[in-house]
Amino acid sequence: MTVTLASGPDARPDFHRPGVGAVTVSTWRVGTPERQRAAVDAIAAAWRSRDWPDVGLLSYSVYTGEDGDTLLHYSQWTSEEAYLEFVRTHRDGRNAEIDAAVPGIERVALHSYERYRGGALSSAESRVPGCVVIVDVEFDGPDADRQRDWVDTVFEALRTDPRPHPGGISAHFHIGLDGTRVLNYAEWESAEAHAEALAGPGDGIGTATPQWHKVRTYPGVVGGGVRRYTPALALSAGVS
Repeated sequence: MTVTLASGPDARPDFHRPGVGAVTVSTWRVGTPERQRAAVDAIAAAWRSRDWPDVGLLSYSVYTGEDGDTLLHYSQWTSEEAYLEFVRTHRDGRNAEIDAAVPGIERVALHSYERYRGGALSSAESRVPGCVVIVDVEFDGPDADRQRDWVDTVFEALRTDPRPHPGGISAHFHIGLDGTRVLNYAEWESAEAHAEALAGPGDGIGTATPQWHKVRTYPGVVGGGVRRYTPALALSAGVS
C-alpha cells in the first residue's frame, strides 16, 4: 500500500474511524523551530519512500509544539500488539533516515491509550482547528474505574458550564492502558482562543463552578500538564 499525506490544518486523525483498538502518543524534542520543520519534512520523506506498513497501523499524525522544541506523534492502531510488531519490523529504518536528516532528536514519553469518550464542544465541530491542546493527567496508581470517573466528571463540568468559551471545537479523552493516566486531545480554533479561555474567571478553561472545582480537586491526581500544538502532518494508507 502507498502512503497518503495531508499537511497543515487538515492533518487530523479521524476519531470515528472503525477498528481502532489502541492509540500511541509520544513526544520528540528537537530543539528549535527550524529543526521542528526539518524533522516534519524528514518524517514525510521517510514514510513516503516506503510502502505503508501492513501491521495494523491505521493513521499517524504529527504536530509541532508551540514551544518551538517538541513534536507530538499520535498514531491509531488495531491493537497494542500491532504497534509492537511495527517496532519490531518497521520502525528502525524510518527513524534512521530521519535521524540522518536531523541528528540529535531526543525521543521521550511514549504512552499507549484507548479512546474512552469525546465529541463536539459546540454545534460547530466542522470548524478546522488551528490548535490542538494536549492535557495530560497522571494518577497515583493504576485504577481503570478512576480514569473513567475522572473523565465523566469533566464531561459533567462541561455540560453544566454556563459560559463555555466559544473557541473550543471538540475534546477526545483517552485512558492509558497502564491504568495511571488520561489524555485529552482538544481541538481549538486557535492558540489565542485557548489562552484567552485560560485567562478567564476560574482555574483553567472552565467557569468557577462546583463541577469544575470537583475536577480540579479530584483525589489521586499527582501530575500532568497542558501543551499547545499545531497540526503539521497526517499519514495513512491509500493512493497518493
